[in-house]
Amino acid sequence: MLTTPNLKNIYSNIQKQLYYMIPEKWDKIYLYASVVDHYNNIQTGEMFFYYYPKSMLKKNPINVYEIPSKFNIDENGYLKLAENLYNEIKQIRKKQIEEGKKPWSSVTISIEECKFTVEFDYEDLINSKFSNTDRHLVWRHKYLNIPLESYSKSERAMIKKYIDAQKKLNRNLSTYTEGVYQKASENLLEHKKKIEEGKIKQTKEIVEETPKTRKNQILNI
Repeated sequence: MLTTPNLKNIYSNIQKQLYYMIPEKWDKIYLYASVVDHYNNIQTGEMFFYYYPKSMLKKNPINVYEIPSKFNIDENGYLKLAENLYNEIKQIRKKQIEEGKKPWSSVTISIEECKFTVEFDYEDLINSKFSNTDRHLVWRHKYLNIPLESYSKSERAMIKKYIDAQKKLNRNLSTYTEGVYQKASENLLEHKKKIEEGKIKQTKEIVEETPKTRKNQILNI
């Protein structure tokens, strides 16, 4: 899929935000976001994403919404970052519609092995027989390789039913791939640390200057 400079800029911004939001080293990221158009220009949707820590001991994907409690980060501030990321993803859809392309209903974004990939899906989410929760379970099975054995009996039946239904529809997905954003990006903990170090330095300078200030005041008297 060809892309424009405007879209490439959005993709770069998304990569930067993803790097910023994960406060530890990681191997790969998988993100899902949906946008559904309703009457009166009302939109609904959702976003969730997971990352794999860069560690031999941690092989299970981590839901990023667990990050605030895991790293003692302000939850409201973190949710604001997630909201900004979701709005940036929605800009992809807006720009593509402006270029005359068919609007997608959901995207899966991944960063893995130095590749940034966006997979566009055009499933009719409004008239679907499956719920958002169903699709989340199917998505985890497909992209995070969660084995069927880890799901309940009813969930396994639903996943198989969903997959069979999608095969019958024979829907075509469109995909865009590029190299990952090369410039080094700091994450939110590194950014916070720099700010705190800056405050410490500023406080130290004030303490060091205080005796001189007092001496000058005494001389002026």
